[in-house]
Amino acid sequence: MTGRALRLSRLRGVASEGRGGRLAEPRGGRARRRGTQPKVVALGGGMGLSASLAALRRITGDLTAVVTVADDGGSSGRLRHELGVLPPGDLRKALAALCGDDDWGQTWSRVIQHRFQSQGDLHDHAVGNLLIVALWEQLGDHVQALDLVGKLLGAHGRVLPMSAVPLELQALVRGHDPDRPEDIDTVRGQATVALTPGEVQSVHLVPNDPPAVPEAVEAVLDADWVVVGPGSWFSSVIPHLLVPELLDALLETKARRVLSLNLAPQPGETEGFSPQRHLEVLGRHAPKLALDVVLADEAAVPDRDSLSDAARRFGAAVELAPVARRDGTPRHDPELLAAAYDRIFRMHGRIGPWR
Repeated sequence: MTGRALRLSRLRGVASEGRGGRLAEPRGGRARRRGTQPKVVALGGGMGLSASLAALRRITGDLTAVVTVADDGGSSGRLRHELGVLPPGDLRKALAALCGDDDWGQTWSRVIQHRFQSQGDLHDHAVGNLLIVALWEQLGDHVQALDLVGKLLGAHGRVLPMSAVPLELQALVRGHDPDRPEDIDTVRGQATVALTPGEVQSVHLVPNDPPAVPEAVEAVLDADWVVVGPGSWFSSVIPHLLVPELLDALLETKARRVLSLNLAPQPGETEGFSPQRHLEVLGRHAPKLALDVVLADEAAVPDRDSLSDAARRFGAAVELAPVARRDGTPRHDPELLAAAYDRIFRMHGRIGPWR
């Protein structure tokens, strides 16, 4: 057994011991009954992951978000640099997206997303960021604290960080300095990478072999479906593939894998990218990754044949569906995205129908 395989086995053992008295169900320990809900894990960060979670919570009650922890901007960056904690912002957004549509859920969603406006040190801090960090300090356990926040909010799912250590995102960027358009520079920090005027060639994490959270690894291994994206491609989606134990879990899991593409290129980070180029970049960072389905908005794919060719290199079929809001903004509609995921789970799943 290789060193990475041994670590993956140990991570599964740690997760199976559970947190706070909760025991994880062993993989394959109970046959799935016809009509039960699928176990879904969603990987990402920021608003892209929030859109996916808002859709997925409508079709399954067994949902886990695994969230990137490389943010270094805004309130999260300030807390990270001052207290040495994981950046809580993307974790907070995921929890807010999992809140229900009733008064309790919507009230708490607004509360944890609320930002203070002042002339002092609290300016622009999000209430949820402070709550999450306070519980981390009180409990000394990232997962237990996030589970407790989720319980308070009545969240329709679980939120986990992909790693238990703060990560720095670094990128090789061509033309980051407009005065040197052909030079390739190392750009440091997620916030800077996301806004670079240059062309991102590749990204990596510091440390380059970060430990995965055991519960995140176990969730991927025990899933029926793993959903990757949408989101900022280089700063929210690809980082999950750069955590060795998490990538190993993605390669080993028997779950079906769906990649959800963005509705439009992101200014700066993926300016000018076609849908198929998003896949090509993903493949360069994780050449062994296999996919089952690539989901894209039908209006955002000008060349369907090229996208199908790129998807086939991953072993994936392409599903086109209207998933964008009808107001013309490049944002996903939760109901339409939920319908697309539900159809994919039914058409491409091994067990289904789920409901």
